[in-house]
Amino acid sequence: MSSPSSKPILRFAPSPNGRLHLGHAYSALYTWQAAALLGGTALLRMEDTDPDRCKPEFAQAIIDDLHWLGLDWPEPVMVQSERFPVYAEAANRLRDADLLYPCFCSRSDIAAKAEGTDPDGAPLYPGTCRHLHRGEQIERLQRGDPVQFRLDTEKALARTGMLTFTIVGPLVSDRPQVRYARPERWGDVVLQRKGTPTSYHLSVVVDDAAQAITHVTRGRDMEAATDLHVLLQFLLGLPSPIYNFHRLILDAEGKKLSKSKGSPNLASLRDAGWTQQDVRRELGF
Repeated sequence: MSSPSSKPILRFAPSPNGRLHLGHAYSALYTWQAAALLGGTALLRMEDTDPDRCKPEFAQAIIDDLHWLGLDWPEPVMVQSERFPVYAEAANRLRDADLLYPCFCSRSDIAAKAEGTDPDGAPLYPGTCRHLHRGEQIERLQRGDPVQFRLDTEKALARTGMLTFTIVGPLVSDRPQVRYARPERWGDVVLQRKGTPTSYHLSVVVDDAAQAITHVTRGRDMEAATDLHVLLQFLLGLPSPIYNFHRLILDAEGKKLSKSKGSPNLASLRDAGWTQQDVRRELGF
């Protein structure tokens, strides 16, 4: 649990790898509404750790769309690409605790040997590199083989024991409930990617702590990831916020809206004559 705070702090943390669609608008409006209900503040954070997909023009477009929706936030905006040394330091703490190991497997290697899937449906890492001899690890690292670093989840859980986190819902004012975390169903997740000193899971827990986030509002599709975040919070000695999982905005086929699927974005709706009030009514605000 997070320590008592005189003022609840929430955050909306999009990735600037495309334009916002109605699903993002719902999450943003929900977060600002929750902050108002709690008498707190909503922050904006740019999660731009993927240099190939995240672009400054998308970050500016996000700011423009949120302002168009009537939302504002305290400055400055936290930008993850400016915080790589902070994430590297957190990863080094896990490495010093003998909880990170280098993995040289490709996606095809993993898919060929996986015997199950993680909660997102991806092939579950079979642990191929977990027991590589130290000498082989050093040789491959010195040779410059493509590498990413994984958390030894079994070893980590042996140190933490049973973990829990607190949720409220469907409204942030509801009575809190305690839920057990199950990080083991994710296997040995990647915490440092090839060419990047972090991953979503590592950077999000570091930044939530740095911004003193007290309540995290997320779509229900992110509920399972909380297992990993609670584990990392424990291992790094960070506070755990209260979590709330809101509904998802679905398309005509009942599937979640997605940038990659070309779901209509707010800019195109605006160009088609939609107003801020139209978006709010469409989303139930």
